[in-house]
Amino acid sequence: MVKAIVGANWGDEGKGKITDMLAENSDIVIRFQGGANAGHTIINNYGRFALHLLPSGVFYPNIVNILGNGIALDIQKFLKELSDLKERGVEPNILISDRAQVLMPYHVLLDTYEEERLGAAAFGSTKSGIAPFFSDKYAKIGIQVNELFYPETLREKLAHAVELKNLQLEYIYHKPLIDVDELYNQLIEWRDAIKPYVADTAKYLHEALAEGKTVLLEGQLGTLKDPDFGIYPMVTSSSPLASYGAIGAGIPAREITDVVAVTKAYSSAVGAGEFVSEIFGDEAEALRQHGGDKGEYGATTGRPRRVGWYDCVASRYGVRMQGATEVALTAIDCLSYLDEIPVCVGYEIDGEVTKDFPVTPLLQKAKPVLKVFPGFKKDIRGILSFDELPKEAQDYVLFIEQELGVPITMVSTGPKREEMIYRK
Repeated sequence: MVKAIVGANWGDEGKGKITDMLAENSDIVIRFQGGANAGHTIINNYGRFALHLLPSGVFYPNIVNILGNGIALDIQKFLKELSDLKERGVEPNILISDRAQVLMPYHVLLDTYEEERLGAAAFGSTKSGIAPFFSDKYAKIGIQVNELFYPETLREKLAHAVELKNLQLEYIYHKPLIDVDELYNQLIEWRDAIKPYVADTAKYLHEALAEGKTVLLEGQLGTLKDPDFGIYPMVTSSSPLASYGAIGAGIPAREITDVVAVTKAYSSAVGAGEFVSEIFGDEAEALRQHGGDKGEYGATTGRPRRVGWYDCVASRYGVRMQGATEVALTAIDCLSYLDEIPVCVGYEIDGEVTKDFPVTPLLQKAKPVLKVFPGFKKDIRGILSFDELPKEAQDYVLFIEQELGVPITMVSTGPKREEMIYRK
């Protein structure tokens, strides 16, 4: 059985907690796309963690955690994250796909320099090298993990890639050039460090599924950051949709039988792009301060997240594109300070109201149509029964469920693993 846990919105929905929680009854957890450019915050018996590349099942020693072929493997950050976990008493069981591609130091440089060149028109990149990495992957000049173990092939491919990158560095960005020998030696050092974890994970998964093992696919970011169906061009460079999980993990699509779309009880986003229900000023700062475990600040960048009211239009679209069979609603406890809770139920575009999520040029003209709910004005953190929630909070959840058209089976009432209402 394969279950995918994915984001319905712009990312930052609380997927890490849901994966960490559901991993307890799983055998394998897989990160199937993205890189270290976004983080999953997890609070458990070991403490508080912000995972950037490692799967959220690493806290269970009996679970195999796989970095799939669809990820951008930043080896330096992988080794740092692994070391940090071990220092805090966590001994994760990890495999890295031998077909995953390596995020190179020049990818980070090119990402940084391009944002600098674009200035006010920048994409709001985390400068983690993701866009240049995937550009190289699909231009067929990327380097797979397995190629690190074939020195002659590696040296030849690296020389070709560095020649191209140095042309960009010299004539577009006017920056220092890359020394191919120095980079080659660095890759050999990293290769030796990750060698114990490298495996044919597609074969491993095929055998595990044949044995009836339970697998969780963990997505990064959310639907609205998908390069095809998101707020293009302000999107990420790999697909965060559940259907891509089959490709990014190396399993048959038919194996994915359950899709949990995670959506937060209000909206937040990191980076640029259309965000119809966004709020600003003191109102935004109040929501930001009350949001999340330590406020709405990026787990990777630390920068303040953009925030807004719950967006039924975007969320319904996000849930549909994910093919969700169930929904997890997170962070409802963060709204307890509000006298009234606005919800975006439609978009006004050129005088017409729509409930369908449009393409980007129309999004740029959209204004939120709000419906206001009474606040529940009660600290609900840690409540474990839906019936114990204030009626106003119950009504809020039920309205969102009706708008989404998919059952909300989990309602998170706090950042800790155990602070969860199950409605199945």
